[in-house]
Amino acid sequence: MRATQSRQKSYADRRRRPLEFEAGDHVFLRITQRIGPVAYEIALPAHLANLHNVFHMSQLRKYIAYPSHVFEADDIQVRDDLTMDVRPLQILDSQVKQLRGKEIETVTVLWDEATQEMTWEMKDLMRQSYPHLFPGKL
Repeated sequence: MRATQSRQKSYADRRRRPLEFEAGDHVFLRITQRIGPVAYEIALPAHLANLHNVFHMSQLRKYIAYPSHVFEADDIQVRDDLTMDVRPLQILDSQVKQLRGKEIETVTVLWDEATQEMTWEMKDLMRQSYPHLFPGKL
């Protein structure tokens, strides 16, 4: 048992990096203060002010600033309940699944062209919510 625990620990330690930040360091946003041993307060832009501004260190990556490096922020609107309005772009495929004698129609929905994010969704629900994606007869 000890040998197994030791081996697992060595595998985990090999991938783990000691990571610490200080106030003023940049992690694509500026750290304003250290809250605890693994939590940091981040200076968020005004349009993200409704988000919680304390992050665990595992969510942060150190950034070394380059004068020529310019970031363009995505225009993301976050609601007060921390959800976003994301609309599907296109229906790519459809299929009918047989489950315990039922036929369930699903469609592949493309949500984001840049990341090629796609999911399988229920055809009836998608047709109700987004009828413009289904040309022709309803």
